[in-house]
Amino acid sequence: MPRPAAGRVEFSAILAMSMALAALGTDLMLPAFGAIRADLGLPADSTAVAGIVTTYMLGLAAGQLLYGPLADRFGRKPTLFLGFAVYAGGALLCTVAPDLGLLLVGRFVWGLGAAGPRVITLAMVRDRFEGEAMARAMSFIMAVFIIVPVAAPSLGAAIVAVTTWRVLFVLSFVAAAAMTLWARRLPETLPVDAQLELRFGRVARAARVVVTNRQTLGYTLALTSLYGVFISYLASSEIIFGETFGRPEAFPVIFGGIAAVMGLGMLGNTRLVRRFGTRRTAHGVLLTYVAIAATLLVVAVMTEGRPPLVVFLPLLAAVLLGHALLIPNFNTIAMAPMAAQAGTAASVIGAVQLSIGASLGAVLDQRFDGTILPLSVGFLGYGILAVLIVVVTERGRLFRPLINPATRRSPGPPEPA
Repeated sequence: MPRPAAGRVEFSAILAMSMALAALGTDLMLPAFGAIRADLGLPADSTAVAGIVTTYMLGLAAGQLLYGPLADRFGRKPTLFLGFAVYAGGALLCTVAPDLGLLLVGRFVWGLGAAGPRVITLAMVRDRFEGEAMARAMSFIMAVFIIVPVAAPSLGAAIVAVTTWRVLFVLSFVAAAAMTLWARRLPETLPVDAQLELRFGRVARAARVVVTNRQTLGYTLALTSLYGVFISYLASSEIIFGETFGRPEAFPVIFGGIAAVMGLGMLGNTRLVRRFGTRRTAHGVLLTYVAIAATLLVVAVMTEGRPPLVVFLPLLAAVLLGHALLIPNFNTIAMAPMAAQAGTAASVIGAVQLSIGASLGAVLDQRFDGTILPLSVGFLGYGILAVLIVVVTERGRLFRPLINPATRRSPGPPEPA
Protein backbone atom coordinates (compact mmCIF):
# COMPACT_ATOMS: atom_id res chain seq x y z
CA MET A 1 0.00 0.00 0.00
CA PRO A 2 1.29 3.54 -0.71
CA ARG A 3 2.45 5.50 2.31
CA PRO A 4 -0.17 8.12 3.32
CA ALA A 5 0.87 11.73 2.76
CA ALA A 6 1.14 14.17 5.62
CA GLY A 7 -1.94 16.17 6.58
CA ARG A 8 -1.99 19.96 6.69
CA VAL A 9 -0.55 20.32 10.19
CA GLU A 10 2.16 17.71 9.64
CA PHE A 11 2.88 19.23 6.21
CA SER A 12 3.57 22.60 7.85
CA ALA A 13 5.53 21.02 10.70
CA ILE A 14 7.82 19.12 8.31
CA LEU A 15 8.50 22.27 6.30
CA ALA A 16 9.12 24.26 9.47
CA MET A 17 11.61 21.78 10.89
CA SER A 18 13.29 21.36 7.49
CA MET A 19 13.74 25.11 7.34
CA ALA A 20 14.88 25.07 10.97
CA LEU A 21 17.97 23.11 9.93
CA ALA A 22 19.33 26.44 8.67
CA ALA A 23 18.88 27.96 12.13
CA LEU A 24 20.36 24.88 13.79
CA GLY A 25 23.48 25.42 11.68
CA THR A 26 24.07 28.78 13.36
CA ASP A 27 22.35 28.90 16.74
CA LEU A 28 23.74 25.59 18.01
CA MET A 29 27.28 26.90 17.40
CA LEU A 30 27.03 30.30 19.07
CA PRO A 31 27.84 29.14 22.67
CA ALA A 32 30.85 27.25 21.29
CA PHE A 33 32.67 30.31 19.93
CA GLY A 34 34.85 30.57 23.04
CA ALA A 35 35.81 26.89 22.86
CA ILE A 36 36.51 27.19 19.14
CA ARG A 37 38.79 30.18 19.73
CA ALA A 38 40.72 28.29 22.38
CA ASP A 39 40.98 25.06 20.38
CA LEU A 40 42.13 26.82 17.20
CA GLY A 41 44.60 29.10 18.97
CA LEU A 42 42.73 32.38 18.48
CA PRO A 43 42.74 35.29 20.98
CA ALA A 44 39.91 35.23 23.51
CA ASP A 45 38.41 38.44 22.09
CA SER A 46 38.88 37.50 18.42
CA THR A 47 35.97 38.29 16.12
CA ALA A 48 37.38 35.96 13.42
CA VAL A 49 34.98 33.25 14.53
CA ALA A 50 32.15 35.49 13.30
CA GLY A 51 33.19 34.10 9.92
CA ILE A 52 31.57 30.84 11.00
CA VAL A 53 28.25 32.64 10.67
CA THR A 54 29.15 34.88 7.71
CA THR A 55 30.51 32.11 5.44
CA TYR A 56 27.54 29.93 6.30
CA MET A 57 25.20 32.74 5.28
CA LEU A 58 27.11 33.29 2.04
CA GLY A 59 26.74 29.58 1.22
CA LEU A 60 23.07 29.82 2.13
CA ALA A 61 22.75 32.74 -0.30
CA ALA A 62 24.68 31.11 -3.16
CA GLY A 63 22.73 27.86 -2.85
CA GLN A 64 19.42 29.65 -3.35
CA LEU A 65 20.19 30.14 -7.04
CA LEU A 66 20.69 26.40 -7.53
CA TYR A 67 17.69 24.83 -5.84
CA GLY A 68 14.89 26.95 -7.30
CA PRO A 69 15.40 26.01 -10.97
CA LEU A 70 15.98 22.39 -9.95
CA ALA A 71 12.74 22.41 -7.96
CA ASP A 72 10.81 23.85 -10.91
CA ARG A 73 12.22 21.15 -13.19
CA PHE A 74 12.42 17.96 -11.10
CA GLY A 75 9.87 18.67 -8.37
CA ARG A 76 10.06 19.89 -4.79
CA LYS A 77 10.82 16.65 -2.93
CA PRO A 78 13.89 15.44 -4.90
CA THR A 79 15.43 18.90 -4.61
CA LEU A 80 14.71 18.99 -0.88
CA PHE A 81 16.54 15.67 -0.41
CA LEU A 82 19.52 17.01 -2.36
CA GLY A 83 19.71 19.91 0.08
CA PHE A 84 19.66 17.55 3.05
CA ALA A 85 22.55 15.55 1.55
CA VAL A 86 24.77 18.61 0.95
CA TYR A 87 23.91 19.92 4.44
CA ALA A 88 25.03 16.65 6.02
CA GLY A 89 28.24 16.62 3.97
CA GLY A 90 29.15 20.14 5.08
CA ALA A 91 28.56 19.24 8.72
CA LEU A 92 30.87 16.22 8.44
CA LEU A 93 33.58 18.33 6.78
CA CYS A 94 33.44 20.79 9.69
CA THR A 95 33.68 17.91 12.15
CA VAL A 96 37.17 16.96 10.91
CA ALA A 97 38.44 20.47 10.00
CA PRO A 98 41.91 20.98 11.60
CA ASP A 99 42.00 24.79 11.30
CA LEU A 100 39.78 27.82 10.86
CA GLY A 101 40.35 27.98 7.09
CA LEU A 102 38.99 24.50 6.36
CA LEU A 103 36.28 25.02 8.95
CA LEU A 104 35.06 28.07 7.01
CA VAL A 105 35.10 26.06 3.76
CA GLY A 106 32.96 23.41 5.44
CA ARG A 107 30.61 26.09 6.73
CA PHE A 108 30.15 27.43 3.19
CA VAL A 109 29.26 23.94 1.94
CA TRP A 110 26.98 23.50 4.93
CA GLY A 111 25.20 26.73 3.99
CA LEU A 112 24.82 25.53 0.41
CA GLY A 113 22.91 22.55 1.76
CA ALA A 114 20.78 24.62 4.12
CA ALA A 115 19.59 26.68 1.15
CA GLY A 116 17.61 23.71 -0.18
CA PRO A 117 15.03 23.41 2.63
CA ARG A 118 14.69 27.20 2.73
CA VAL A 119 13.88 27.51 -0.98
CA ILE A 120 11.63 24.46 -1.07
CA THR A 121 9.63 25.63 1.96
CA LEU A 122 8.77 28.94 0.27
CA ALA A 123 7.95 27.20 -3.01
CA MET A 124 5.73 24.51 -1.44
CA VAL A 125 3.85 27.07 0.66
CA ARG A 126 3.27 29.16 -2.49
CA ASP A 127 2.12 25.99 -4.30
CA ARG A 128 -0.49 25.25 -1.63
CA PHE A 129 -1.72 28.68 -0.41
CA GLU A 130 -2.93 32.02 -1.76
CA GLY A 131 -3.00 35.58 -0.40
CA GLU A 132 -3.66 36.03 3.32
CA ALA A 133 -3.79 32.25 3.80
CA MET A 134 -0.17 32.13 2.67
CA ALA A 135 0.79 34.75 5.27
CA ARG A 136 -0.92 32.74 8.02
CA ALA A 137 0.76 29.52 6.86
CA MET A 138 4.17 31.22 6.79
CA SER A 139 3.59 32.60 10.29
CA PHE A 140 2.75 29.13 11.64
CA ILE A 141 5.81 27.64 9.93
CA MET A 142 8.07 30.38 11.28
CA ALA A 143 6.60 29.96 14.78
CA VAL A 144 7.42 26.24 14.76
CA PHE A 145 10.78 27.02 13.18
CA ILE A 146 11.67 29.33 16.09
CA ILE A 147 11.71 26.34 18.47
CA VAL A 148 15.27 25.69 17.27
CA PRO A 149 16.66 29.16 18.16
CA VAL A 150 14.95 28.86 21.55
CA ALA A 151 16.49 25.49 22.45
CA ALA A 152 19.67 25.28 20.38
CA PRO A 153 21.93 27.69 22.36
CA SER A 154 21.22 25.99 25.67
CA LEU A 155 21.73 22.58 24.09
CA GLY A 156 24.95 23.76 22.49
CA ALA A 157 26.24 25.18 25.77
CA ALA A 158 25.43 21.95 27.62
CA ILE A 159 27.25 19.84 25.03
CA VAL A 160 30.32 22.08 24.99
CA ALA A 161 30.45 21.94 28.79
CA VAL A 162 30.93 18.16 28.80
CA THR A 163 32.62 17.37 25.48
CA THR A 164 34.21 18.90 22.38
CA TRP A 165 32.49 21.47 20.21
CA ARG A 166 32.86 19.13 17.23
CA VAL A 167 30.02 17.02 18.63
CA LEU A 168 27.71 19.89 17.66
CA PHE A 169 28.51 19.25 14.01
CA VAL A 170 27.81 15.54 14.40
CA LEU A 171 24.45 16.40 15.95
CA SER A 172 23.60 18.58 12.94
CA PHE A 173 24.44 15.67 10.63
CA VAL A 174 22.07 13.44 12.60
CA ALA A 175 19.33 16.09 12.39
CA ALA A 176 19.65 16.23 8.58
CA ALA A 177 19.40 12.44 8.38
CA ALA A 178 16.29 12.43 10.58
CA MET A 179 14.60 15.11 8.48
CA THR A 180 15.35 13.13 5.32
CA LEU A 181 13.35 10.22 6.72
CA TRP A 182 10.45 12.36 7.97
CA ALA A 183 10.20 14.44 4.77
CA ARG A 184 9.37 11.30 2.81
CA ARG A 185 5.79 11.86 4.03
CA LEU A 186 5.51 15.18 2.20
CA PRO A 187 3.31 15.26 -0.90
CA GLU A 188 4.82 16.53 -4.14
CA THR A 189 3.17 19.94 -4.64
CA LEU A 190 4.39 20.56 -8.20
CA PRO A 191 2.34 18.64 -10.79
CA VAL A 192 4.31 16.97 -13.57
CA ASP A 193 2.59 19.11 -16.21
CA ALA A 194 3.72 22.27 -14.36
CA GLN A 195 7.42 21.37 -14.39
CA LEU A 196 9.60 23.81 -16.32
CA GLU A 197 12.55 23.03 -18.55
CA LEU A 198 16.01 23.31 -17.01
CA ARG A 199 17.50 25.62 -19.62
CA PHE A 200 19.48 28.79 -19.00
CA GLY A 201 17.18 30.85 -21.18
CA ARG A 202 14.09 29.67 -19.34
CA VAL A 203 15.64 30.26 -15.93
CA ALA A 204 16.88 33.69 -17.00
CA ARG A 205 13.40 34.67 -18.23
CA ALA A 206 11.83 33.49 -14.97
CA ALA A 207 14.42 35.44 -12.97
CA ARG A 208 13.68 38.50 -15.10
CA VAL A 209 9.99 38.20 -14.22
CA VAL A 210 11.00 38.26 -10.54
CA VAL A 211 13.35 41.24 -10.66
CA THR A 212 11.08 43.31 -12.89
CA ASN A 213 7.99 42.90 -10.72
CA ARG A 214 7.84 46.07 -8.62
CA GLN A 215 6.15 44.44 -5.63
CA THR A 216 8.43 41.39 -5.54
CA LEU A 217 11.66 43.33 -6.00
CA GLY A 218 10.75 46.11 -3.58
CA TYR A 219 9.81 43.87 -0.67
CA THR A 220 12.78 41.61 -1.34
CA LEU A 221 15.15 44.59 -1.03
CA ALA A 222 13.37 45.89 2.07
CA LEU A 223 13.69 42.54 3.79
CA THR A 224 17.31 42.34 2.63
CA SER A 225 18.08 45.53 4.53
CA LEU A 226 16.54 44.09 7.70
CA TYR A 227 18.40 40.80 7.21
CA GLY A 228 21.66 42.73 7.27
CA VAL A 229 21.32 43.83 10.87
CA PHE A 230 19.69 40.54 11.92
CA ILE A 231 22.67 38.56 10.61
CA SER A 232 25.00 40.94 12.46
CA TYR A 233 23.02 40.31 15.66
CA LEU A 234 23.43 36.55 15.22
CA ALA A 235 27.18 36.88 14.63
CA SER A 236 27.88 39.34 17.46
CA SER A 237 25.35 38.37 20.15
CA GLU A 238 27.71 35.93 21.89
CA ILE A 239 30.51 38.48 22.27
CA ILE A 240 28.09 41.31 23.18
CA PHE A 241 26.57 39.40 26.10
CA GLY A 242 29.93 37.89 27.04
CA GLU A 243 32.28 40.86 26.69
CA THR A 244 30.13 44.01 26.70
CA PHE A 245 27.85 42.92 29.53
CA GLY A 246 30.13 40.34 31.16
CA ARG A 247 27.45 37.64 31.25
CA PRO A 248 28.74 34.78 29.06
CA GLU A 249 27.06 32.16 31.24
CA ALA A 250 23.65 33.76 30.66
CA PHE A 251 23.97 33.93 26.88
CA PRO A 252 22.05 30.70 26.03
CA VAL A 253 19.13 31.68 28.27
CA ILE A 254 19.02 35.26 26.96
CA PHE A 255 19.29 34.23 23.33
CA GLY A 256 16.67 31.53 23.74
CA GLY A 257 14.34 33.87 25.60
CA ILE A 258 14.48 36.46 22.83
CA ALA A 259 13.87 33.72 20.28
CA ALA A 260 10.81 32.64 22.28
CA VAL A 261 9.48 36.21 22.11
CA MET A 262 9.96 36.10 18.34
CA GLY A 263 8.12 32.79 18.14
CA LEU A 264 5.16 34.15 20.07
CA GLY A 265 5.15 37.15 17.76
CA MET A 266 4.96 34.91 14.71
CA LEU A 267 2.02 33.04 16.20
CA GLY A 268 0.35 36.36 16.96
CA ASN A 269 0.96 37.47 13.39
CA THR A 270 -1.72 35.05 12.18
CA ARG A 271 -4.30 36.97 14.21
CA LEU A 272 -3.01 40.35 13.04
CA VAL A 273 -3.12 39.28 9.41
CA ARG A 274 -6.65 37.90 9.80
CA ARG A 275 -7.83 41.20 11.30
CA PHE A 276 -5.84 43.85 9.42
CA GLY A 277 -4.43 42.09 6.35
CA THR A 278 -0.85 41.32 5.39
CA ARG A 279 0.18 44.66 3.91
CA ARG A 280 -1.42 46.81 6.60
CA THR A 281 0.14 44.70 9.35
CA ALA A 282 3.57 44.85 7.70
CA HIS A 283 3.52 48.62 7.24
CA GLY A 284 2.38 49.32 10.78
CA VAL A 285 5.01 47.01 12.26
CA LEU A 286 7.76 48.52 10.09
CA LEU A 287 7.06 52.07 11.27
CA THR A 288 6.88 50.90 14.90
CA TYR A 289 10.16 49.02 14.41
CA VAL A 290 11.96 52.21 13.34
CA ALA A 291 10.59 54.11 16.35
CA ILE A 292 11.86 51.43 18.77
CA ALA A 293 15.23 51.26 17.00
CA ALA A 294 15.57 55.04 17.37
CA THR A 295 14.90 54.69 21.10
CA LEU A 296 17.54 51.99 21.37
CA LEU A 297 20.11 54.19 19.63
CA VAL A 298 19.35 57.12 21.94
CA VAL A 299 19.87 54.86 24.97
CA ALA A 300 23.11 53.53 23.48
CA VAL A 301 24.48 57.03 22.86
CA MET A 302 23.50 58.28 26.32
CA THR A 303 25.27 55.33 28.01
CA GLU A 304 28.31 55.30 25.68
CA GLY A 305 27.21 51.96 24.29
CA ARG A 306 27.00 50.15 27.62
CA PRO A 307 23.46 50.51 29.03
CA PRO A 308 22.29 48.39 31.94
CA LEU A 309 21.32 44.93 30.75
CA VAL A 310 17.80 45.35 32.18
CA VAL A 311 17.33 48.38 29.90
CA PHE A 312 18.95 46.86 26.81
CA LEU A 313 17.13 43.53 26.81
CA PRO A 314 13.51 44.81 26.52
CA LEU A 315 14.48 47.17 23.70
CA LEU A 316 16.40 44.43 21.89
CA ALA A 317 13.50 42.00 22.29
CA ALA A 318 11.05 44.62 20.95
CA VAL A 319 13.20 45.29 17.88
CA LEU A 320 13.61 41.58 17.13
CA LEU A 321 9.87 41.07 17.66
CA GLY A 322 9.51 43.49 14.75
CA HIS A 323 11.74 41.22 12.68
CA ALA A 324 9.57 38.24 13.61
CA LEU A 325 6.46 39.99 12.29
CA LEU A 326 8.07 41.45 9.18
CA ILE A 327 9.82 38.33 7.85
CA PRO A 328 6.71 36.22 7.05
CA ASN A 329 4.67 39.21 5.86
CA PHE A 330 7.34 40.67 3.58
CA ASN A 331 8.04 37.21 2.14
CA THR A 332 4.32 36.72 1.48
CA ILE A 333 3.98 40.07 -0.29
CA ALA A 334 7.09 39.38 -2.37
CA MET A 335 5.98 35.87 -3.38
CA ALA A 336 2.31 36.71 -4.03
CA PRO A 337 2.65 37.51 -7.77
CA MET A 338 5.03 34.59 -8.46
CA ALA A 339 2.76 31.53 -8.73
CA ALA A 340 3.95 30.60 -12.24
CA GLN A 341 7.62 30.32 -11.20
CA ALA A 342 7.54 29.83 -7.43
CA GLY A 343 10.77 27.81 -7.22
CA THR A 344 12.90 30.23 -9.22
CA ALA A 345 11.26 33.18 -7.44
CA ALA A 346 12.10 31.71 -4.03
CA SER A 347 15.69 31.23 -5.23
CA VAL A 348 16.14 34.78 -6.46
CA ILE A 349 14.45 36.31 -3.42
CA GLY A 350 16.50 34.22 -1.00
CA ALA A 351 19.77 34.81 -2.85
CA VAL A 352 19.32 38.57 -2.84
CA GLN A 353 18.25 38.69 0.80
CA LEU A 354 21.06 36.55 2.14
CA SER A 355 23.99 37.55 -0.09
CA ILE A 356 23.48 41.30 0.26
CA GLY A 357 22.22 40.85 3.82
CA ALA A 358 25.37 38.94 4.82
CA SER A 359 27.50 41.69 3.30
CA LEU A 360 25.57 44.38 5.15
CA GLY A 361 25.92 42.37 8.35
CA ALA A 362 29.69 42.01 7.82
CA VAL A 363 29.97 45.81 7.62
CA LEU A 364 28.48 46.06 11.12
CA ASP A 365 30.59 43.16 12.43
CA GLN A 366 33.81 44.92 11.38
CA ARG A 367 32.79 48.02 13.31
CA PHE A 368 32.22 46.24 16.61
CA ASP A 369 33.99 48.29 19.28
CA GLY A 370 33.04 46.43 22.44
CA THR A 371 29.74 48.32 22.80
CA ILE A 372 26.21 48.06 21.39
CA LEU A 373 26.57 51.28 19.37
CA PRO A 374 27.32 49.67 15.97
CA LEU A 375 24.42 47.23 16.33
CA SER A 376 22.07 50.02 17.44
CA VAL A 377 23.07 52.17 14.46
CA GLY A 378 22.45 49.14 12.23
CA PHE A 379 18.93 48.55 13.56
CA LEU A 380 17.93 52.16 12.92
CA GLY A 381 19.88 52.77 9.70
CA TYR A 382 18.83 49.58 7.95
CA GLY A 383 15.30 50.02 9.28
CA ILE A 384 15.03 53.50 7.77
CA LEU A 385 16.38 52.13 4.48
CA ALA A 386 13.64 49.46 4.52
CA VAL A 387 10.98 52.13 5.09
CA LEU A 388 12.27 54.18 2.15
CA ILE A 389 12.26 51.12 -0.12
CA VAL A 390 8.68 50.22 0.87
CA VAL A 391 7.47 53.80 0.35
CA VAL A 392 9.01 53.90 -3.14
CA THR A 393 7.62 50.44 -3.95
CA GLU A 394 4.12 51.46 -2.88
CA ARG A 395 4.43 54.87 -4.60
CA GLY A 396 3.80 56.51 -1.24
CA ARG A 397 0.49 54.71 -0.62
CA LEU A 398 0.93 52.58 2.49
CA PHE A 399 -1.61 50.37 4.28
CA ARG A 400 -3.44 49.22 1.13
CA PRO A 401 -4.87 45.67 1.24
CA LEU A 402 -2.96 42.82 -0.40
CA ILE A 403 -4.62 41.84 -3.69
CA ASN A 404 -5.31 38.12 -3.86
CA PRO A 405 -3.01 36.74 -6.55
CA ALA A 406 -5.68 34.20 -7.47
CA THR A 407 -7.49 37.06 -9.23
CA ARG A 408 -4.38 38.62 -10.75
CA ARG A 409 -1.63 36.13 -11.47
CA SER A 410 1.73 37.06 -12.90
CA PRO A 411 2.24 35.33 -16.25
CA GLY A 412 4.96 32.75 -16.54
CA PRO A 413 8.09 33.46 -18.51
CA PRO A 414 7.38 33.59 -22.27
CA GLU A 415 8.53 30.75 -24.42
CA PRO A 416 10.95 31.53 -27.26
CA ALA A 417 9.45 31.91 -30.70
